[in-house]
This record gives sequence, structure tokens and C-alpha cells, in this order.
Amino acid sequence: MKNRVFIFLLASSGLLASCNFLEVDKYFDEQLTLEKVFSSKTYTEQWLRNTYSYMNYVVDVSSREGTIENFADDLCFNDFGETSILGDAEEYGTFLTVAYDESYRQTTWTYCWQGINKACTFLQHIDSNGAYSDADRADLKAQARFVRAYYYWALLKKYGPIPLLPEEGPDYGLSYDELSIPRRPYWECADYIADEFAKAAVDLPLKRDGTNIARPTRGAALGYRAKVLLYAASPLMNGNNDSYAARLVDDQGNRLISAEYDERRWALAAAAALDVMDLNVYELVHSPVRTVSMGRKYPKTVKPFADGEFSTMNWPDGYADIDPFESYRSVFNGSESASTNSELLFTRGKNGNNGWDASEQYDKNFSIEKMVADLLPKSAQGRNRISMTQKQCDAYYMYDGKDVPGKDSEIGGGDGSVRPGIISDSEASDLSFAPALGEDASVRKGISKQYANREPRFYASVAYNGRVWGRGSEVYTESKPITYYQSWYYRNSDNGKKNGYEFPLTGIGFMKYVHPDDSQQGDASAIVAKVEPALRYADILLCYAEALNELQTSYTVPSYDGRKMHQLSRSQDELERGVHPVRIRAGLPDWPDAAYENRDLFREKLKRERQIEFVGECQRYYDLRRWKDAEKEYTKPIYGCNMNIPLSGSSETEKEKYRILFHTPVEVPNVPAVFVDKSYFWPFSKTELKRNKRLTQNPGWNIYD
Repeated sequence: MKNRVFIFLLASSGLLASCNFLEVDKYFDEQLTLEKVFSSKTYTEQWLRNTYSYMNYVVDVSSREGTIENFADDLCFNDFGETSILGDAEEYGTFLTVAYDESYRQTTWTYCWQGINKACTFLQHIDSNGAYSDADRADLKAQARFVRAYYYWALLKKYGPIPLLPEEGPDYGLSYDELSIPRRPYWECADYIADEFAKAAVDLPLKRDGTNIARPTRGAALGYRAKVLLYAASPLMNGNNDSYAARLVDDQGNRLISAEYDERRWALAAAAALDVMDLNVYELVHSPVRTVSMGRKYPKTVKPFADGEFSTMNWPDGYADIDPFESYRSVFNGSESASTNSELLFTRGKNGNNGWDASEQYDKNFSIEKMVADLLPKSAQGRNRISMTQKQCDAYYMYDGKDVPGKDSEIGGGDGSVRPGIISDSEASDLSFAPALGEDASVRKGISKQYANREPRFYASVAYNGRVWGRGSEVYTESKPITYYQSWYYRNSDNGKKNGYEFPLTGIGFMKYVHPDDSQQGDASAIVAKVEPALRYADILLCYAEALNELQTSYTVPSYDGRKMHQLSRSQDELERGVHPVRIRAGLPDWPDAAYENRDLFREKLKRERQIEFVGECQRYYDLRRWKDAEKEYTKPIYGCNMNIPLSGSSETEKEKYRILFHTPVEVPNVPAVFVDKSYFWPFSKTELKRNKRLTQNPGWNIYD
């Protein structure tokens, strides 16, 4: 029988599925054979393009509809009382309390397996196409190998140990039972995926031109390889002897997570990160000092803390000549394009006419722009529904690297200090009191002092009560003579708690992806296009530091291509190599020597650094799980401002009282502190368990015997 494209389509682990394949009939006639496809350059490229297309629905960073895992203990979404576009009532609450069932959000599973099957077919047949040069064919094969490895990685990260298809793909002549494939141990999955990324890296270029910016480069492959190996070294997967790991088995009762700790896995992860660093292609985005204010949207640079070290040197050794606030902000808000973003290893950015991101195949709900519309205040015609938890707000440092007074005091942490009061008239006029964005009036009268004197990343990410927002894209009118505004969250204010669910649950907004021109003008969105930060160099640097910190002996590990040997051991110089660029770009002083000398203290500080640096990038959800910190962090009550407090009173003294009450953290209703161990990994659906007789369910979920 001829191998016809329209028949043989795979949607699950080794099993045939419906031929209702995403847009496949757009390119191929029903009678078009694989031989004809791969004898045509046009059809071959369309096949690869279609293989990429599933990435539009397996996104790292997007709206709640696309990536609900973007919300952990750092961000909240207000949909209580609402039915979502996905048909789920109060979907965030369902997700937060793990009240969903095995059919919930299985898009990742469906599309990843379809993409894997397409990539397998491509790799099996591309060598027969004589229309390409050897170099071009090698690049195309490396792209397909990368895409396949990426889909496997997305599955492994979310579902845990998975089946792995044969290299040549499934044999469609076998019966359903014969096509059934068991799950492989986590370390085998990770090693296979890492090896695939390494093979792809050999033939991928260091850079792509602007029309192909979303196609993978060598750095993208090596970067994801480092992530895969870091996860495999982490406590959930490496030396885990808890009851959950013991219950996670294949169909023969074999453990899928190692009970024996292997320190060398950390060395493999560190070496993989070092492979990326040694490319000498990437560096963190950094903006020069702005000596003249360009208005509230682009204020004059406020000098970071004079620490006597970083403050005396220029980039990359210090922050004397950069603007840390603008440096961090511009990475996410659309100011930097995919081609100019020097720390972006991978993105699904638009690719022009020669790319794979066909607009007709892209769902706007799987986009950062949709997320921005959810977090913009109603004053900018946004939906005003994403907020930051008090714990995340407290995680940001003061501008001198110290903790904010009152940090974590409500959840049994901190140093016993109390939260400060409200900024007075005299303090608001003194810019030295707020050496970050003071000139743009983001810190002024009536604002809580806990929001003053914070590190630059705080001002690039946190939309606290009284924050000034830009909306530069809006049209000037007599009734609207300014293109910026100050947003207050007091009860019954424009952006505060009213009837309905369009208000931030914690009274602390989120604005990391907001450009100063962003607004929603009715149905016509005026939101600057964003570049998805799927994988950043900052992640690689902190991966290197995290892995190196766990080494208690020296290791020799070959590079990805075997051309050199990495000598790895824990040393302060190498730990600083991973930490310093992130701290310097953030405008913060270095950690004390004690942090580098003490493995436990370093680990604690690194976790906090990741919490701050990657908020809203779908990292925290998975970090807490791989560290086995989820049970501890998720069971801490969620606190925020008291959203029931209006700004009342006829005198300033009375208003002061209400301001203090509003900013006194309270436990947030509707956001329970819950962790259920079955949520370490996503469940398999009933359909998949029936299709693949050897697929075992993750612990805690229904088996459907």
C-alpha cells in the first residue's frame, strides 16, 4: 500500500488517529504520496513549515488561554464568576486547586505528537530530495531534529516520563496493541532529548537572518539541551525517594524516576550551559545611560546604588554606563525586535514570508499581546485581571540589595521589621527618597513607602497602587489631553474592586510586558507587538550557576560536539560568571562572599534570583516542582492589599488612615493555598490510556481500567 499523507497521521504515542490534521489538506492532495512530496522542493518546505506550526499551540509564554502554567505563587488571574472562552467556569480557580480532570487542557499532548510524527517522516525522507545542496539539506534535517526534540521536551516537562518513538517512526502495518509503547524512565528521556538537541546543534547556524529569525540556531538547540539536563539533575527527578516517585512506574512496575542520586547529572547540566556560553554569541540586553529625560515614558536614568564595585565599572563588568530599568524593560515590552535582542536564544517571533509562523494558523489567544490586554488597567481599556502576589512583590530587593522592610512578615518570614507608611508631600518632592523612576512621578505622594527605593526590575514589572502608566498610542483629544495616567486600586475607583471580576485580586498589578505606548482603544488594539522570550541567555547563566553550586567534586565532561573537554568544579569565580551579568544588568550589588562560600545559602539566593528575573515567563511553576519546593511554597497563604478599602475621608488624616489600611496585607479571598502532589505532572487523558495499552497514568489521577 502506498504511504499516502492523508491517511497516516499520528496524534498520540504510537497510535493512529483521525486524518483531521491541522491544515494538511491546504498543501497536499489526498493522493499525493510521500515520494512525490519529497521530490519537490516546494512540498518539502511546506511539510517542514507544517511541522513547525504546532509550536504556535505549545507556547512557553502567552496568555492564560495559551499557557495557564504562567501562574504559580507569583501571579493571580481574576476569572472568578466567569466562564472562559475555553468553556471552563472559573478556570483559574479550577487550575489553582487542581480540581480539573484528566481531559483538561490536553493541547500540548495532541499537537506535540502530531509534530513529532511529522518531523520523523521528514527526517526519513529528506535525503531523497536532490533539489538541495548538502549544506542546505543538513540545515533542514537539523531544524526537523530540533523541532522533534522540542516537542519531546515540552511533553517531558509537563507530563513527566513519556514514550519515545522509534527513530524511523511507527510501523503503521502493526496492530494497535503492537503499536503501544511504554513510558521510558525520566533520565532516558532526558538523555535522548539532550542528544537530539546536540545532533541538531552541529548543523544549525550560529545566527539567522531577519526573515528566518524564529527558526532555531545552534544556541537554541544547546540552550534547550542545558534546560533538559538541568531538570534531569533536579531533586524531583534525581535521587527522589518520596512516595510520589515510588508510585510513578511503567506498565511492568519499573520506577520512572531515579531513587539513586547522581551528582554527575549536575556536571552534565553545567557543561551544557557552558557550551552555550562558549559560543560567544549572546549577552544580556543593556541600554545606555539616558542623560536627558524624554518624558514620563523614557525618564532620565536614575543611577543605581553606589556599591563601590559594579557602580565604578562599565558594562559588562559593572553598571556605571547602563540604564538597568530600561535594559530589563526593553527585553519584554516590544522595544527589542527578535533580531536585535542579543539574549534571545529562541522565540516564535514573526518570520516574514519565508517563515513558518503563518498568521492564518496562529491563535491570538496563544499570544503575549492577549496577556497584555488582560493586565492593562481599565483606564487603558484593558481587562485589569492579572495581579502579583505580595510574596512576589516582596521578593524584589531594595535598590541597595537589602530586603524591603516587612518582607514576608504575614507568612512567617522576614526579619521582624514592619512595613513602612505612606509618602508625604515633603518626601514626594525629594527625588533622593525614590531613586528609581522618581522623575517620572511613579513614586510620589499617597503611595506606600514599601514601593519606593526598590530595584529597577521592580519598576519594570510591578504595577503597584498609584503607579503611572503610559498609553502613548492613544489619540490626543480635548477630553483626553494626556497620554499617561495614574492607576489606583482602591475599592470603587476606576481600576479597583467593583461588581464583576475586572480588578486585580491582590491590588498589585503586573506590567512586565507593557510598553509605554500600549493601550486598548475599543476593538482596535494599540498594543505594541511583543517577542516571546521562550529561552533567554539569562536563563543559561543562572542554569550554569545553579548546576555548578551542587558539585562537591571535580568533573571532566566533553562538549556537545566532542571537540573539547570541560573541567568543572565549584569555585567562586565560576559561580560569579553565572550570577554577575544578571545582577549587574539589574543594577544590583553583588551577593556577599558568604553566599558563594555556603552552598545552601547560594541555592536559596539563586532561587530568589530566578523568581524575580523570570516572573511571568512560565518558569516558576516548573521550578517549584523540579526543586520539590511546591508543597512548601503553594501552601503559604496568598496575601495582597485589602481591596475592600476605599479612599475615604474629608481630611488628609482620614485619607491617610484608609491608605494604610489598604496597604496592610490581608489574605486574598478566592485564592486558596493548595498543593496536591498529583500536580507534579499533568495527567494523561482517558482517550490516550485506551489507545496506548502500555501507557501508565501519573500518580493520583484516574486510571480508567
